[in-house]
Amino acid sequence: MPLTMAVAGEVNTIKKVGGKQETRRFLENLGFVVGGAVTVVSETDGNMIVSVKDSRVAIGKEMANRIII
Repeated sequence: MPLTMAVAGEVNTIKKVGGKQETRRFLENLGFVVGGAVTVVSETDGNMIVSVKDSRVAIGKEMANRIII
């Protein structure tokens, strides 16, 4: 399921990062790598703040839909 459907506070494992090559590279540079842990901190109108690799990152709904957990 996409990251946008995750429950806040629940630790999830990233199974796939989709999108174009440049999009995948951008997300991987932020820490969204296959097998990595990601936790949704909060969500507002589909935009999310997530905890990944001991840091918090804000991503939009479109980007979050490309991260499969």
